[in-house]
Amino acid sequence: MSTFDAAGLSGGFTGRHGLLDDDALRRANEILGSLETRGLETVRLVFADQHGVLRGKTVVASALKSAFREGMAITSTLLLKDTSHRTVFSVWEEEAGHGVGALTGAGDVMLVPDPATFRVLPWSPHSGWILCDVYFKDGAAFPFGSRTILRKAVDRLANAGMAMVCGLEVEFYVFKIDRPRLDHSDGGMPATPPETSLLSHGYQYLTEARYDALENVMDELRRACEALGLPVRSMEAEFGPSQCEFTFEPAGPMDHADAMMLFRSTVKQVCARLGLHATFMCRPRVDNGMASGWHLHQSLIDTASGENLFIPRSDGALSDAADGWVAGLLDRAAESCLLTTPTVNGYKRYQAYQLAPDRIQWGRDNKGAMIRALMAPGDKASRVENRIAEPAANPYFYFASQILGGLDGIERKLKAPPAVEKPYDNTATALPKSLIAAIEAFERGTFYRDAIGADFVDYLAHIKRAEWDRYLMTVSEWEQREYFSLF
Repeated sequence: MSTFDAAGLSGGFTGRHGLLDDDALRRANEILGSLETRGLETVRLVFADQHGVLRGKTVVASALKSAFREGMAITSTLLLKDTSHRTVFSVWEEEAGHGVGALTGAGDVMLVPDPATFRVLPWSPHSGWILCDVYFKDGAAFPFGSRTILRKAVDRLANAGMAMVCGLEVEFYVFKIDRPRLDHSDGGMPATPPETSLLSHGYQYLTEARYDALENVMDELRRACEALGLPVRSMEAEFGPSQCEFTFEPAGPMDHADAMMLFRSTVKQVCARLGLHATFMCRPRVDNGMASGWHLHQSLIDTASGENLFIPRSDGALSDAADGWVAGLLDRAAESCLLTTPTVNGYKRYQAYQLAPDRIQWGRDNKGAMIRALMAPGDKASRVENRIAEPAANPYFYFASQILGGLDGIERKLKAPPAVEKPYDNTATALPKSLIAAIEAFERGTFYRDAIGADFVDYLAHIKRAEWDRYLMTVSEWEQREYFSLF
């Protein structure tokens, strides 16, 4: 038995399968010993599903020991749902697409809490919060689990002697709720969204007046983030009406993927308690709206020396690592769009002259290009910023796509094309124009089938096709307006 296992955790499911190491057991024991002094009544056990949506169960504080020791059973169909929360695989058959008997019958899989992620929620101080990983009942990790996918990508980069450092810029909207739409007829899959109004008129980018109009909300969110230990750097009033942006100090990819999950949840929950509706939807259907993006700053560190491998040469030319990384991200951009921009709505951001990319290219400090290089000789903060993603993306899949694509470029010794000066006036290849185009590029390509696995590609594409098919079969307001009177 581990010397850190004072609470006797190692004799159960997690111990038998070696799912909590000594450091995790030490942390788990510390958490269990502090529950009473912290005044905790409940603990939320959550995991990031395939869409980057938090799901899980809440247990009374005294049951957390059992969760650490035995895991927590959850229904396996949670891994098989689209964004409407419909199960899109035939789980009542012998075969649901994952092998005979696998994820069938709405049987259980297991959540195993990661003690390193434990928090106390400042807006609900009697509630603990902890991220979990998903395992089968035989102790094998669920191969398509969000954290599992990213963990393997991080390990692959580490095996090459490198580590990724990243920083986040996340845009989102906060609106006042005028009508929550909670009539019986408003329930459904999905439910009717609330009716909202503005907190700020927008379109006075970075003016103090617009920030001041949003300051009460910004302060509540900042304080919650700081209490949770999230590395907030700045809060900004963005272009759109009631649009905000938070930026975060650099950290490792797993730390920041976990932070993004907690941040989105924090924003939505804190705002809801204030009578507000926060949304990370890329392009909400509101008058005078502006699309929200998620810009990922990234650099590489040599793990042996600690050197930033993206610092350019004295003449400004890209380093070998930056050259290969940028070229790899560009080469795999279309194939990666399902991971960076996974919703129907996200593709309505890819428009020219909107401070968003619409083609596969890079530029030097150019916010119209997909990849913006922020590098100078001797600058230890040299990095690239990928502006491709929507803020609704699953952060684990997004970060994994960057690591795997960039590393592939380095390993193949690819060279980036010339930097662009006119990002909206050239012949560069366009980004996919729709979710179905991204799905087809993801399925047709061989990169992720090799880098992650064919089963993962087929699994995620199946789920996203279900989302696309529902969208395609829905009669839109455009169709009603275009044809109802004409024909």
